[in-house]
Amino acid sequence: MFNIFIPSFVFAFTPQHRGGSRIFLDTADTTEWADLLTTGIFHGVTTNPTLLERAGEPCTIENLHQLAATALGHVSCNEFMCQAWGQTANDLYSCGKALAAPNKDQIVVKVPLTRQGIEAATMLVGDNIRVCLTACYNSKQALIASSVGAEYIAPYLGRMTDAGKDGLQECIKMKQIADGLQSTTRILVASLRDCDTVADLAATGLETFTIAPQIARQLLEEPLTDEAADVFEGNAKNNGAGSDS
Repeated sequence: MFNIFIPSFVFAFTPQHRGGSRIFLDTADTTEWADLLTTGIFHGVTTNPTLLERAGEPCTIENLHQLAATALGHVSCNEFMCQAWGQTANDLYSCGKALAAPNKDQIVVKVPLTRQGIEAATMLVGDNIRVCLTACYNSKQALIASSVGAEYIAPYLGRMTDAGKDGLQECIKMKQIADGLQSTTRILVASLRDCDTVADLAATGLETFTIAPQIARQLLEEPLTDEAADVFEGNAKNNGAGSDS
């Protein structure tokens, strides 16, 4: 079994003014982790079998343990999400238990919102394993996540919209359901296509998102800010900055 060593300082990285915000980086590409996790805006990393295949990473217990160690080795990365696989509830449960084994505090197990996945989630939660119910396409499924005691539910906003639903409103309603039930289940909004949608959702009170690297870069880029920063830098140099170095 691959053992994960997590330095003690990782647990201390909780910016004072972050509030309830949790933004995850949605990729299994370790080169993207190395580039983007250094910004400090990400709470953690999310993966699934599709992202693993896209990144050329084997979907095996051993490799996911190694990936978890790599991700959590970044000082600002507090959680690593990986998805269980299996045809039955017991298969999903056994896989999820194995995935979480090295570090139950920081590894979150994702299971799909199928009947088998819901049963597996119930067993995993019973073992004090952190769970995200994923592939959510309907606001009513927030009732399931809250009732099971899952820490997260991941609605696919973009894909819901593609299917003819109002993805944004479905996500807002999920948050309302969780709040109405006084549940602490977080609505982890996924399948986001642009950073403006992330901002729109945040303005309604949603606080948990997972975004692909290209969306992360949209979030980080603003030409007017870059232009202003260049002006400040030029003024600083014109007025003596750097002369004493």
